[in-house]
Amino acid sequence: MGWISVTVQVLTGRLIERKDSIENSTMTSSERTDHDYDVIIVGGGMVGGAAAIGLAQRGLQTLVLESRLPKPFTPDQPPDLRVSALNLGSFDLLRDLGVWERLEAMRLNPYRRMAVWEENGRCEFDSQELAMEELGYFVENRLLQLALLDEAVTYPNLELLSDVTIDDASFGRDARVQLSDGRAFTCQWLVAADGANSQMRSLADIRTRGWPYRQQVLAMCVKTAGKDQDITWQQFTPTGPMAFLPMYDNHAELIWYNSEQRIAELKALDNHALAAEVRAAFPVELDEFEILSRASFPIQRQHAAHYWRENLLLVGDAAHTINPLAGQGVNLGLKDVEALLELIDERGRPSNRAELRELFQSYERKRRLDNFAMMSAMDAFYLGFSNDVTPLRTLRNAGLALANRLPIAKRQVLRYAAGLA
Repeated sequence: MGWISVTVQVLTGRLIERKDSIENSTMTSSERTDHDYDVIIVGGGMVGGAAAIGLAQRGLQTLVLESRLPKPFTPDQPPDLRVSALNLGSFDLLRDLGVWERLEAMRLNPYRRMAVWEENGRCEFDSQELAMEELGYFVENRLLQLALLDEAVTYPNLELLSDVTIDDASFGRDARVQLSDGRAFTCQWLVAADGANSQMRSLADIRTRGWPYRQQVLAMCVKTAGKDQDITWQQFTPTGPMAFLPMYDNHAELIWYNSEQRIAELKALDNHALAAEVRAAFPVELDEFEILSRASFPIQRQHAAHYWRENLLLVGDAAHTINPLAGQGVNLGLKDVEALLELIDERGRPSNRAELRELFQSYERKRRLDNFAMMSAMDAFYLGFSNDVTPLRTLRNAGLALANRLPIAKRQVLRYAAGLA
């Protein structure tokens, strides 16, 4: 299987053989500078892997530095707790990158309906309203990363190096990355895809603005007794939302927002006692279930003051982290990648510092406002629903009920949530 080739090639520390050209796309020798690569991507996760494939498709000599490879996939593995809701915009990008069939060969689950409610105000969405077969897919993060890496190694101008630690980086005429084992690599430009605690962002002295939320999230992987479901739902309560994410073969993920103290109390329970607390708190829509695994994590909002500096570009969580309320984090990161690739298609590959600066400036203009709008919308939902103020509660329920009766507005919201607007 393909993931075996990734594991063997990378864990043994061997770089994939470099070649100087891809048909009709790479630079000629007279156009090359003396740097080792055109682009080095720090972080081979979901966003970094997608960026790597897209840049390699456009002929850039690319190196990916990843600190740790994901565990290989076998069909008998239980589902992971880290799950993403990929919208149709992300599906289009992954299909264009040649990754989707690899992901389908493992496992994923489409969802066709969504429901949101708080007491008697309820709004439901259906893919049929957009004449679509589905609204999106629930995918385990690890499997998406594996699919991306499996596709990445098929490109002769894309190299992958894992189990590495970066000691330092510099950003000048060429960018330079120094590894802890003494090796160093230079490139025309760097992409930081190394997550919310981005080392590359810190080395470039790019500040962030944001705050931690007062709540935490408890995620639980469960096996349900009912039939497979194609609906994802979320109920808002004064202490935070509770959500159901359908997965494959009657598996699902339950998401419970609450205070740090309450989450700590729930974590201290065994699975049997925790299940009893879930049954008492969650809506009646939840089928009978068994808890397989659980984990908690804090949530925070963070936005980089700048998306680039010198010849370093930030993508994904390195540039922005968002409240996971609607599962939009990875979709925003993949939209970053899509925007970058579209700009390169429009204006060509940057050949000098001036063109690189123009590319980075255009990328930030294209992505900052969209990311900020989504972050602010999620905060508005989070803050607007996480309280028990009677006038606000009445207004919220009336608003949800009204929205459910406005087909044009519903379709527009649905298009945006599905990544089609």
